[in-house]
Amino acid sequence: MPHETAPPRYYPAIWISDVHLGTRGCRAEALLDFLRHHESDYLYLVGDIVDGWQMKKSWFWTQSHNDVVQKILRKARKGTRVIYVPGNHDEAARPYCGLDFGGIAIRSEAEHTARDGRRYLVVHGDAFDGVIQHAKWLAYLGDSLYTLALSLNRAFNAVRHRMGLPYWSLSQYLKHKVKNAVSFISRFETLMADEARRRGFDGVICGHIHKPEVRDIDGIRYGNSGDWVESLSALVEQADGSLQVVYWTHHPRARHASTEPDLPNTAPAPAAKEEACAS
Repeated sequence: MPHETAPPRYYPAIWISDVHLGTRGCRAEALLDFLRHHESDYLYLVGDIVDGWQMKKSWFWTQSHNDVVQKILRKARKGTRVIYVPGNHDEAARPYCGLDFGGIAIRSEAEHTARDGRRYLVVHGDAFDGVIQHAKWLAYLGDSLYTLALSLNRAFNAVRHRMGLPYWSLSQYLKHKVKNAVSFISRFETLMADEARRRGFDGVICGHIHKPEVRDIDGIRYGNSGDWVESLSALVEQADGSLQVVYWTHHPRARHASTEPDLPNTAPAPAAKEEACAS
């Protein structure tokens, strides 16, 4: 059955992050398609939803970017609990933490209680990035280089597409294969797990580093929702409370080769909402 005609799939909670609306690299069409085909009691927006850094340099906002915002607002109006935890690229929203706008709760961090009883700390993660905290100029430089890599990536894959070859991410390859980058990601994940442990949580869910992941780190469940620039991924809570990374790579405008099988098209019956809180 084509995904366009499949019924929405239900999850107790969904986490998305690092959408970077307002940039050419944002895969807004794929995210919009994902949001149309998934429903949840809780939708967490875990930072960098809008890219204020790039929008200060140049304005880029297509109808699909606007449609993503409208779709999220529509979900909030229809009863989905939407919690927005701003990141470093959308830090302009941080002064509004603690307020609710249009049915969306803006919080500096959140707490989610899964169906298996685990308590998760939900944060963007930039507070645990030493470059962001102590050398922001270097973060801006890195962001510019990353944007350049994405531009090269688009041109490179346009050629591959004409040759009938599948999508291959140059920027992800550079990021994940360079020794220092791999070392940074490992340190970041460990720091996040340590913070969750220190504060008495069973796990932590974040974004920031554009690397989707679910794994245990010394007894702490670590989850990263990835991004909607390259990975096209979200983090979801299953009916039993477990976490899973979902890749939405089959969309016609997203020429990635999925690393996980497509989700079944049959949606289980919605379960009753739980009283997980956003603090």
